[in-house]
Amino acid sequence: MIRIIDIILSILGLFLSLPIFFLAFLTKSFSSNSPFFFQFRVGRNQKKFLLYKFRTMKLKTRSVATHLVEKKAITTFGSFLRYLKIDELPQLWNVLRGDMSLVGPRPSLLNQKILILERKKRKVFSVRPGLTGLSQIKGINMSQPILLAKTDYKMIKKMNIVYYFYYLLMTLLFIFKKRK
Repeated sequence: MIRIIDIILSILGLFLSLPIFFLAFLTKSFSSNSPFFFQFRVGRNQKKFLLYKFRTMKLKTRSVATHLVEKKAITTFGSFLRYLKIDELPQLWNVLRGDMSLVGPRPSLLNQKILILERKKRKVFSVRPGLTGLSQIKGINMSQPILLAKTDYKMIKKMNIVYYFYYLLMTLLFIFKKRK
């Protein structure tokens, strides 16, 4: 059931965000940079997949978790995308493809060894990674890999359709509350 909802909502989200995709394309059309950023991440059953995002950082920025990136590496347009929390809209394509779900643990980078080990111990890789989940609502990021893995486990242990919509709603509330 959740997979069907993922497909419907990702198609709707991609359709509604077409103007944003067009704007991102226009802002990058005057340079050689692509408006998109592609990066391999660890997915379900620890299979790597190609994650799509809007480019928010300068080319040749180190491939590390966001909390480790220097502020000067973020572009002006990237700051705008991040402020509006829309830099991850291209991941709706990952959801549509089945690489991700709307709700699940955020996919880790291939080089986040501690997080991968902690998630493996807790069988977090048994589910699709997601755009949002309990960790995002609680403000836990990848700088706390053990707490993140424990929170991910807690979320997937209780996951059902009610929690799925709860996490989506709480994420929207979290985004709007954070901007105030």
